Amino acid sequence: MFARPIPQLLGRSWARFSFHSTAAFWASKRTVHKFKLADIGEGITECEVIKWSVKPSQTVQAFDPLCEVQSDKASVEITSPFEGVVKELLVQEGDVAKVGAGLCLIEVDEEVEEVKQEASTPAVEIAQPSVEESVLKKRGVHPLDPKYVPEPGQARKEDVFAAPSVRHLARQNGVDLGSLVPGSGKAGRIEKQDVEAYLARGPTTEQAAPSTVADQQEDVVVELGRTRYGMWKAMVKSLEIPHFGYSTTLDVTELHNLLPIFNNHIPPHFLPATSKTQPPPAVNPSALHPTPSPPRVAESQQFTRVTYLPTLLKTLSKAMIEWPLLRSSITLGNNDPKAKPTLSIRPSADISIALSTPSGLYTPTLQSVNAHSIYTLTSQLNHLSYLGRQTPCGLTPKEMPKRGGTVTVSNVGAIGAGDFASPVLVPGGGVAIVAVGRAKWVWDVDRGDGKGERRLKIGISWSADHRVIEGAELAAFVECWRSYVEFPQRLIAEGV
Repeated sequence: MFARPIPQLLGRSWARFSFHSTAAFWASKRTVHKFKLADIGEGITECEVIKWSVKPSQTVQAFDPLCEVQSDKASVEITSPFEGVVKELLVQEGDVAKVGAGLCLIEVDEEVEEVKQEASTPAVEIAQPSVEESVLKKRGVHPLDPKYVPEPGQARKEDVFAAPSVRHLARQNGVDLGSLVPGSGKAGRIEKQDVEAYLARGPTTEQAAPSTVADQQEDVVVELGRTRYGMWKAMVKSLEIPHFGYSTTLDVTELHNLLPIFNNHIPPHFLPATSKTQPPPAVNPSALHPTPSPPRVAESQQFTRVTYLPTLLKTLSKAMIEWPLLRSSITLGNNDPKAKPTLSIRPSADISIALSTPSGLYTPTLQSVNAHSIYTLTSQLNHLSYLGRQTPCGLTPKEMPKRGGTVTVSNVGAIGAGDFASPVLVPGGGVAIVAVGRAKWVWDVDRGDGKGERRLKIGISWSADHRVIEGAELAAFVECWRSYVEFPQRLIAEGV
């Protein structure tokens, strides 16, 4: 097979082989790929490029972070699917990219098989590896390679294997993912609990270097993120709406007395597995015919306690059904200055909830609140709170439909001890917004035949769009709501 003896080949920089068949070998071909913005969520058509993690002519490995983009819902870190060299950034920081549009150009070395059919005996020269091939051989093994063996504490940034949400959490808390390799996940993958465990035990002495006094005295310039900048623009537009404010207190004593009954009779399918300690019934209710199976409830929708908020939402929806004006949304003229605005009355009570999250302020919507029970409302509120705590925010267009609620509720009493506030109504946010304060026990001198009585009261603060709602109408609507809150027994008589 060989044209020369093997001992003569060992001392040469090249060898000449002779074959009697087709010659097949692999060659390297450089190809430029346009990396496009993929669909990162239902209903999302564009994203803003917040920050690029790479520069032109920079070498990237697979799964290396390329950039961070943010939509109206959440921020996402985009990683590279290729191993190559970044040739050009097609979208600059601060610009908006459409889904399917190119983000950058990456030059990739691809291996192609070349086949030659020769009539005579070919001679194939095998030269010594070039300098470029030597460099390629010195590259580290990819974390997904079975031969990859991570070295604790010495992992390079490009060798870290973690999900974008984990990278985002680590970056927000200043955690070096390289110090957490290998992670507790499959194939050394760093999981969210690895970062949380690191934060719980605190950084080491070497990592926690105290900052100097000079650093503490310097100003820090922070750019507004997409969510907070969106809030900025919404608040500026809110100045176009004439607000009418109305504040009062609601007596929730009767409601307070009902909460223990609600909590003692939570349907089993809403309870976590650890709380389902009810003994089996003495008589089987399914002896004659199987009882209907309860709907499946996700873990994030389970709860063990009912609070005031879902009950206030339920009573508010009953008042909204009686007042169609509070179930209306404003429709402006389509770029026609002569066209008059119109009001669209909805058949059900759609209520938005002001939700403060690590990413910013969101207003997810509970649709058809009047058709839900207090237990299902509690389940939905728990789920919204769970999605809001995710990093990045887990709220989707399903929870934040384009057509939001006609009334917004802000439960500021859950944070502070304040009684009243001045909520702001933004365009497209419905016709009214209410801030609910903290419930407090007070002495009501108007009760108990002049002797007074201890009652639990809660402060509420309303702001309505004065273009469509009169002051007297808002006051009368609040009194209608009061009749349900202070006499919750009406819910039983009206079939909830």
